[in-house]
Amino acid sequence: MAQRHPDSAPALVAPAADRTAGEVLAGYLGEHAAEFLRALRLRTEDEAAGARSLRRASRRISAVLLTYEPLVDPVWAESLRTELRWLCATLAREQRYGADLTRLRTALHRLASGAAVSDHDGGTLPGDGAVGGEGEPVAAGDGPRRRGGAAADHGEGPGPHASGRVGARRGRVLPSPATSSPEPAADPSGRGPLAAGAARAGALLERQLTLARTRAHSATLQAFGSARFHAVADAVALLASDPPLTGAAAAPAGQLLLPLAEHAYRRLADAVDALPLALAGYPYNAHALRATLADAPADELQDVPWHQVRGLLRVCRYALEPLAEPPAGVPDPARLYGAGRTLDRHRDAADAAAAAASAARTPRITPATGYALGVLHADQRAEVEAARYAFSRIWLGIAPATAPAS
Repeated sequence: MAQRHPDSAPALVAPAADRTAGEVLAGYLGEHAAEFLRALRLRTEDEAAGARSLRRASRRISAVLLTYEPLVDPVWAESLRTELRWLCATLAREQRYGADLTRLRTALHRLASGAAVSDHDGGTLPGDGAVGGEGEPVAAGDGPRRRGGAAADHGEGPGPHASGRVGARRGRVLPSPATSSPEPAADPSGRGPLAAGAARAGALLERQLTLARTRAHSATLQAFGSARFHAVADAVALLASDPPLTGAAAAPAGQLLLPLAEHAYRRLADAVDALPLALAGYPYNAHALRATLADAPADELQDVPWHQVRGLLRVCRYALEPLAEPPAGVPDPARLYGAGRTLDRHRDAADAAAAAASAARTPRITPATGYALGVLHADQRAEVEAARYAFSRIWLGIAPATAPAS
């Protein structure tokens, strides 16, 4: 059985060499259909864990039905895949907003406090979208600086030479030129306008993303009570007991499944070839940021091919799971998993950058708040660039030796 990964359940039955394609598919689909049904019960005890299990099972069922579609009823498979995509998107929305908020608060605190920036060498990027604790508050440790930052935000603070004039009006002795400092006092944070607007930027992001997360949670609850969801659950229950296979599935597994899995990998390889990997392979190329400075939605359009590759990579990896061994010329799922994790970080950073840009378009925010959101957006686009660079290095180690023959 092909190697499984932390986000997958262990295989119940390993396919034998003499099994038919239908038996292999029925065993795999039945395993994950049962996981789907168990997740429904789990959700009553732990809502977050149940949602994760539902998404995990739905992705695998959908990917296998897509890859091995010639072996199942095509109309039924297409209908179920459409419904499973709807369910995954609905469940993912709430988690996505929470992950964006955690990531942006952490990044904003790091930037405003002047903490050392991580080295984007393809390792773990800061705040890669894991949903954990709430993170440090943006204004934590600001103390006296918060009041000064607020004054700077409204332009209320005295200028660098105002203290002498104020002192003269109050009868104090003016400092002599020899003892006065020719430069204004340095900002203790070392970040100037960024520190001034960080607290308000963090509050704005928290307000917007918390509201979006609450709405997504309400949409999830409505979805679980809808007739559409109950129809999906009934279809998955049928899949667990009697999958609608075609007559072609009676052929040996190796004869049918391997070519279809190889085709899934070819689709992935073609999509990767269309990416600007030659440019992404240069560190600090600024390609992920440069286009966003010219047009507001350019970053989202630029990210679409990378998101498509991420989806195709998942489909390819899941298609290999029912097989005892991957086809010749197709990489082991473990190597695809590493590349997929890098594209997960790419997606996390791109979504966080889009959230920061959306907040920066809020009407009537102060210049300091807009500046802090702009720096935060640029920081997340730099994370996008780092993830692309890491993926290009990983793919170079996969593609040359693994491109299958056409």
